[in-house]
Amino acid sequence: MKSLLILLLSSALACAESKPNILFIFADDWGWGDLSCHGHPYVKTPNIDRLAAEGTDFHRFTVASGVCSPSRTAVMTGHFPARYAIDGHFAWVPSNEKRGMPDWLSPKAPLLPRLLQQSGYATAHFGKWHLANDMIPDSPLPSEYGYDEYGAFNCAGEQMPWLDDAQRTISFIEKSQSENKPFFVNLWIHEPHTPFHVLPKYRWRFPDLEEKDNIYAATLSHADERIGEVLDALDRLKLTDNTLVIFSSDNGPARARENAELNLSYDTATGAGYGNAASRGITGGRKGFKAALFEGGIGVPFIARWPGKIAAGKVDADSLISAVDLLPTFCEVAGAELPDDYTPDGVNQLTVLTGKPEAIRQKPLFWRMNGSGDPNKPDSYHWVSFAIVDQHWKLLSNQDGSHQELYDLAADPFEKNDLAKEQAEVLAGLNKKLAAWKETLPKEADSSCFSSERSR
Repeated sequence: MKSLLILLLSSALACAESKPNILFIFADDWGWGDLSCHGHPYVKTPNIDRLAAEGTDFHRFTVASGVCSPSRTAVMTGHFPARYAIDGHFAWVPSNEKRGMPDWLSPKAPLLPRLLQQSGYATAHFGKWHLANDMIPDSPLPSEYGYDEYGAFNCAGEQMPWLDDAQRTISFIEKSQSENKPFFVNLWIHEPHTPFHVLPKYRWRFPDLEEKDNIYAATLSHADERIGEVLDALDRLKLTDNTLVIFSSDNGPARARENAELNLSYDTATGAGYGNAASRGITGGRKGFKAALFEGGIGVPFIARWPGKIAAGKVDADSLISAVDLLPTFCEVAGAELPDDYTPDGVNQLTVLTGKPEAIRQKPLFWRMNGSGDPNKPDSYHWVSFAIVDQHWKLLSNQDGSHQELYDLAADPFEKNDLAKEQAEVLAGLNKKLAAWKETLPKEADSSCFSSERSR
């Protein structure tokens, strides 16, 4: 019996050591330019900068939407969110119904945490959820999506205080280590989404900034410090070398108008704080902001660290990586098999992360949102309803296709030179692919994901 116990323990230890841990840090509205390592004029992010110095900074990562819920759906499923009729953020039931959306992401969908859980990983989610809404009390809890443990807000049930995310993450990592299990943790932080919950300690770090800038810098400083606490815990537990850490954001930043009045606002999930006037995000020159399908709305930070596997201090300005790639990539890292009946929209990008890209990405990327606005106005970025990126070409289209723009992202990453008239053949080819993709999408939302409140 003693020999058998020793054998089982040795087997468990070998399993834990052979499978790398995965920590996925997903911010909320964190702009590409909102990092000191990306040249922000006053925001200080030393802990995220440390990730960049010890890992690779990928400059061409895009998420699958300009807003929260569909972007997170893509991470969870490896599918474009339009496949689930999730084109906007989950709100209260009448709003979801009006927009032809379900009221939550189906727990029966192919799910990243469940695949890793089935492969022997301890799985957890701490922070923002928003794959349902706290205003939909009969929506499934995060525990129904393949997590062994969770603490969340913007979900049904008890709302975890937003600032508890890091300590809950550290406790789970310690528990996983004590149980000799590899871990997968989603650390989905609140910042810098409104309301801005600012503690005085962090405001005092930026005494010379105007109030709105001070609030924004303090908010990001607090988030960066909590990320640092988790990184320090990995060091203390000697898990750094065997842990893949990713930092990214669900969409581009919000940016208030200069004359917006600063006041308090209240969120049912996270409480009171400063309102949208303190939204000071920047995109590093990319066009548009949050809720847009221009690069400012979907081009976000993506920093990957895995000592000995991913190059340190490197910038990759060429490789096109998407949020739909995370599921197949993380499964490859974990040795988790994809189901036979599952076809991801993304591709396994492990060779790209480790600096050995095999070829230019051949699989197109698609977006769908409910666009509105006038494309003829120079500051209107939200008119786009569909987009496709195929290698270096990007097509943007309004709902009926009456206005379209075409950009060569390799030569023009800031989308300044519309080539729709000069490149008619390229435009036609992209429209053909876009039309074929639309035919694969469901005509309506899955009724099994409707709240009982719809019957009222």
